[in-house]
Amino acid sequence: MPEPGVTPSGGSGSDLHLELPATGSRRAALAGALREAVREGRLAPGTRLPPYRALAVDLGVARNTVADAYAELVAEGWFTARQGSGTRVAERAAPAGAVRTPVRVTGHRTAPVHDLSQGQPDAASFPRAAWSAAARRALAAAPNEAFGPGDPQGRPELRGALAEYLARVRGVRTAPERIVVCSGFAHALRLLFGGQVLRGPLAVEPYGLPFHRSLLSDAGVRTVPLGTDDRGTRTQELAALTAAPRAVLLTPAHQFPTGGPLHPGRRAAAVDWARANGALVLEDDYDGEFRYDREPVGAVQGLDPEHVVYLGSVSKSLSPAVRLGWMVLPEHLVAPVLAVKGEREAWVSVLDQLTLAELIDSGRYDRHVRRMRQRYRDRRARLVATLAEQAPHIAVTGIAAGLHAVLRLPPGTEASTVKGATWQGIALDGLAGFRHPDAVVPPADGLVVGYATPPDSAYGAALDALCRILPPAPES
Repeated sequence: MPEPGVTPSGGSGSDLHLELPATGSRRAALAGALREAVREGRLAPGTRLPPYRALAVDLGVARNTVADAYAELVAEGWFTARQGSGTRVAERAAPAGAVRTPVRVTGHRTAPVHDLSQGQPDAASFPRAAWSAAARRALAAAPNEAFGPGDPQGRPELRGALAEYLARVRGVRTAPERIVVCSGFAHALRLLFGGQVLRGPLAVEPYGLPFHRSLLSDAGVRTVPLGTDDRGTRTQELAALTAAPRAVLLTPAHQFPTGGPLHPGRRAAAVDWARANGALVLEDDYDGEFRYDREPVGAVQGLDPEHVVYLGSVSKSLSPAVRLGWMVLPEHLVAPVLAVKGEREAWVSVLDQLTLAELIDSGRYDRHVRRMRQRYRDRRARLVATLAEQAPHIAVTGIAAGLHAVLRLPPGTEASTVKGATWQGIALDGLAGFRHPDAVVPPADGLVVGYATPPDSAYGAALDALCRILPPAPES
């Protein structure tokens, strides 16, 4: 019989000798002993680890202790786990002094090799030829006055093209006179709140971009999170908020980042609240054109143009490098926004505005969006299929639209998985980073994975790398 805390054999796995101290956390001690065995070369890359139950019996610890230690080392990149082949030492984890560089828990980070970060379209798919041709046609047709000081409201060619396009594709009810061109969503927020056209408090969804919260905080705006459930943000809570917000910011077509459209009743509740209280709904339609499983959900703005500010940009459909966005405003806000913007356009290139207008009017923008919709649908399907094959215990959600998915993780594994991804050179985000600090929502561990960013040639390798850092399935 081996002495307590020492095992000379891993049962059906490789032989190894582990010594655990008599006191302290058994899981932490086991994880540390396994790391040390890899560092010293006693566990070589590719070695299969003993099953949970076998090692637990040998060590005299609970099976869950072994499972948790294995999961931690999988997340950190020391081990890999695949359905049907058990847990193995990662090929990248080599002993000190060997040709391979060991993966050590030292705080040193590997430069990202696989970019699965959210919010970025496929840069290689930017329609260079179409953009170039549209620029040439726009320059040839532009009146001389277009090359003078820019109109802060935006070129009439672009505002006219946007009014027609948004009505046709997103159900937006507007006229060119109600549109103000800006450089993107963040610029719109700065104009609305930094310029004090609107004031806080501002009700928000329980999840969102921390950058936007910081921008609002810098403008002195307090954000108040609403609750959420399987129908989306609980907009019916607006009337009961003691903070008395003057507006609510929503992503109703595809909640960011958790996914899913806002339920029709919740959309109506937000508009009804705004009407009853002289308030506004700010609609961030950041990726509404990319819906895959059914027809796109129309804009909330169509329900009441005088109580909804519709905000959009080309950062997802074309590229964030094209700094073009728009605000579709209630009539009473046009003049105040233009007063904040100033007498001349200081942010957005007139030439880019003319080019985008030509791209839309020619139909080439629609064709590009349709092409990218199919490409992203294929990317999404490949992500789902790869996870079903290599990590079937990981649920994938929020995939009906957009450029990202949420991978639901076992409780307590998100932080170590994100850390493991960083060490393995994978750029992605944990779900917790998007949660409002004051939000009261059920605990949920997850990864926000962008499937649009990698080039086609690197996508398969990125998905394989992703699967290697996911926590293993609980042993039955």
